[in-house]
Amino acid sequence: MTAGAREAAGLLAPGRSRVRAVAAALRPTQWIKNAALLAAPIFAQKVTHPESLLPALLGIAAFSALASAGYLANDIVDRERDRLHPEKRRRPVAAGELPVSVAGLMSLVIALAGLALSAAIGARFLLVALAYLALQGLYSAVLKNLVLVDIFAVAAGFLLRVVAGAEAVAVPISNWLYLCTLFLSLFLALSKRRAELVALGADAGRHRPILAEYTTPMVDQLVTVLSACTVLAYALYTVAPETTQKFGTDRLKFTVPFVLFGLLRYTYLVHRQGAGGQPERVLLFDRPMQVNLAAYLAAVAWAIYT
Repeated sequence: MTAGAREAAGLLAPGRSRVRAVAAALRPTQWIKNAALLAAPIFAQKVTHPESLLPALLGIAAFSALASAGYLANDIVDRERDRLHPEKRRRPVAAGELPVSVAGLMSLVIALAGLALSAAIGARFLLVALAYLALQGLYSAVLKNLVLVDIFAVAAGFLLRVVAGAEAVAVPISNWLYLCTLFLSLFLALSKRRAELVALGADAGRHRPILAEYTTPMVDQLVTVLSACTVLAYALYTVAPETTQKFGTDRLKFTVPFVLFGLLRYTYLVHRQGAGGQPERVLLFDRPMQVNLAAYLAAVAWAIYT
């Protein structure tokens, strides 16, 4: 039975339980992106305060629910195109393993749960959560079909996560954090486009029409510009007068090599191993990136918490 036939019949494929299909559709591995909510609390020196850490962790849970609701809605809209993709065709909705009606109901329920948790954190946090949910809807309906606008929409999602983290612990978001997040998220979004172009080849435009507007050389040039902007913005932040005055030290500059290595390692993985299509998998499975991240966090803790 084809994926379309299973979808029409509302059946699950043999050998795969409904629970597994639901779990896969929620994409829990992508929840790691919501760790961006901890950026503002970390650099505001709040993560060691339980009264601040708890709202931040609840915020991560809320955004994970909202993200999963958005993934489900997007999978429903893109199910026909996903069936043309070598990997996305295995997604439960595209494979016909999760009926559209069930996926739609799940998306609604999970979104409401995420908004309820957001409201419990605070009114300002709820406003950011609503903006994020609206952005998800606009992206699925319109923005993902507009060249360059699509990657800025992805970047806006990361920026809203960072803003949400700041609102959760009631601290202002610095201009430097805003710039670094913008450049890094655009870098990741373009790296993902490159991975899609390489993986799909001539069929890229059939799977996602917007990919026809990109070329690999153009994306490579833009990625180079954005990686340079990311490192430069972060390096300037670490030695800015307001930074050294806030932390009482300039030791944060010693974290720059870890940021540079992370960007270079990620670029290597994109070009040599075809990574980039799923950024979260790089953090979950690439050992050098894991060691580098741990070393970076340790250096940050040494620089601003001791």
